[in-house]
Amino acid sequence: MSNAVAARKDERARRKAERMMEKQREAAEHDLPRSMRPSPITKTITVIVLVVALIYFLFPIYWAIIASTKTPSQLTSSNGLWFAVGLDQIPDAIATNYSKLMGWTRGQFWRWVLNSLIYSGVSALIGTIISVMAGYATAKFNFRGKAIAIGVVMGCMLMPVALLTIPQYSIFHALHLTNTMLAIIIPCCVSPFGFFLGRVYAQTSVPNELLEAARIDGAGEARIFFTIVLRLLAPAMVTIFLFLFVGTWNNFLLPLMMVSSDTLKPVTLGLYGMVSLATFNDRGSLMMGALLGVLPVIVLFLGLQRYWQDGLTFFKHKMPASRQAQSRADGHPSNSMRGMQTPRMELDQQSNRNPGITISGRYMQ
Repeated sequence: MSNAVAARKDERARRKAERMMEKQREAAEHDLPRSMRPSPITKTITVIVLVVALIYFLFPIYWAIIASTKTPSQLTSSNGLWFAVGLDQIPDAIATNYSKLMGWTRGQFWRWVLNSLIYSGVSALIGTIISVMAGYATAKFNFRGKAIAIGVVMGCMLMPVALLTIPQYSIFHALHLTNTMLAIIIPCCVSPFGFFLGRVYAQTSVPNELLEAARIDGAGEARIFFTIVLRLLAPAMVTIFLFLFVGTWNNFLLPLMMVSSDTLKPVTLGLYGMVSLATFNDRGSLMMGALLGVLPVIVLFLGLQRYWQDGLTFFKHKMPASRQAQSRADGHPSNSMRGMQTPRMELDQQSNRNPGITISGRYMQ
């Protein structure tokens, strides 16, 4: 019995020593030279700046939570940084403001939230696919007018969105599409910034050798894009999707011009219409609506945070390798045999990192 106890203690001590050695090795790998290490003052200033930024971004949400439990008189007479009622009465205050919100919106508040989810989700999904397809095409293919097309799209980034609203309304009115969901979804599917981001990611994270190897194995361009390239462009797709989703969710001027029916309004336009009523004076229910209207965006960011961070980490490690591959290809343009062997080696490396990619012509398991 004593031998067994001693053996277990030795095993635990050995595992603890192994974990400590592993931590030391990881610290040594990521340790910076002494000349590049930040000083204690720099670390302190960095922490202070980050804390200030955290308070700056979280304080509006905190204030909205506090204000959503108050009546109009309590908003002006009580402490703005704390609840006006006891903690045991907070559920009743929330229920009261929620019922008032449903009354002011005639029970259509959640319909407006659903409309915003449809507008933002559909336009972000379609816009993400369009952006990465256009970015990949301009990054990896040569065609006439390529430079002009890129210049035109980049120039669109300088155009104010409000400046395009009137021409868009004229076009959709001529097509009899005003006061429909398509009048909001179609314009929001196009993003010059998404095209730019997709092109940059395609240039740095999609090796030319991998595409050549796939073509040698008989894959078509559509199959290469949907089974290989989309995997490599995952970080760009998540980033573009978030930007398009939030941009469409916060869009106010376009729905104001295109939509007049209450059943088609997004939550931003619906709350604006509620505030515009001559008899409206309940700011507590307004803050309740604003808080509930921003919850889907918060949930989306928290849900995609892990994938976004993993994608950015993948992009950081992938970019140097792709640059080395590009330099090898540029350095040996006339060696055809080596050019045929290098894509195969590159594809083997890609298949090791992504089990769904193989060299037998099957690109997705």
